Amino acid sequence: MSAALLKQTRVTILLSLNAIAVLVAGILVASAIWGGKLEFRAVDERSDEISEALEETELLKSAQDSSEGKIVSSADGTVYKVAENGWISSDPVGSGELWNENSVTIYRTADIDICVGGNLSNLGSMYWQSSNQNVISGFYSTARTWLGYSSDTCRYPIIKNSGTTTITAGTYDGKRHDSITVTVVDVPVEQWKREVLELVNKERLKNGLSELSWGVTCEAAAAVRARELMSNYSHTRPDGSSWETACPMPETGGYSGENLMAGNAAVSPETVVTAWMNSPDHRANILNENFTNLSVGFIFDPEAQYKTYWSQFFSTY
Repeated sequence: MSAALLKQTRVTILLSLNAIAVLVAGILVASAIWGGKLEFRAVDERSDEISEALEETELLKSAQDSSEGKIVSSADGTVYKVAENGWISSDPVGSGELWNENSVTIYRTADIDICVGGNLSNLGSMYWQSSNQNVISGFYSTARTWLGYSSDTCRYPIIKNSGTTTITAGTYDGKRHDSITVTVVDVPVEQWKREVLELVNKERLKNGLSELSWGVTCEAAAAVRARELMSNYSHTRPDGSSWETACPMPETGGYSGENLMAGNAAVSPETVVTAWMNSPDHRANILNENFTNLSVGFIFDPEAQYKTYWSQFFSTY
């Protein structure tokens, strides 16, 4: 008498494009081992059309710097840590000022918008200037509302390089003007990968699930998949093979899944995990009780179309 071993994988993924060139991808795949034979079977597939014209710089036009009312003031160079929610401090701002900090530090991914402080509102039209355009060359004419910022008080910086610049802003009526030193630092790629795992585990614990371990077996595969997205944003790899071939399932069976994201709503571990958790299909992968390991891939390339590229490779091996 003999028995056949059957293990089935259900992987949930979605391919979509939001209004600001954010890509999230997925596919439903079932894999099974039956009588020692590994078989992959697509049970459902969704592929929304992607318009290549939806590029970041075409959707968000750069605001022109104005020479009117340019104010220069000194800053003491103190490094200011950004609040956890990404906003510059909301403590009261002095009369005629815009900030109560002298400086702020942000990452090259533009992980936050630059916002005036003190819960200011109804400021009307404002000018925004950068003293070192090799660091921040200017600002888009709006804020990233999908990250929670208001165009009334915030601007999305156009970051060129790491370094330091002085941002001067003011209202055209002359009632408020101020300067702040902005230091742009390089992205801690390896640290951010681990932070994604930590954030995923927080979500799993909140939902009564066990934590995932760092997926050593598929670590290299996750890095490869993130890089492959730069030329082919799909769960089909550039060579035409399927995503799971990057870290093949062992003959003994198991479960695996993949989440992907790229674009300017995925500029930090917090933003990418939030986006995945807000997508039912990607959330299902993160909260899948069968998975035991997670490998994370991340590429930041300011010269690439979408700049930030993320992959999650879930597995039981």
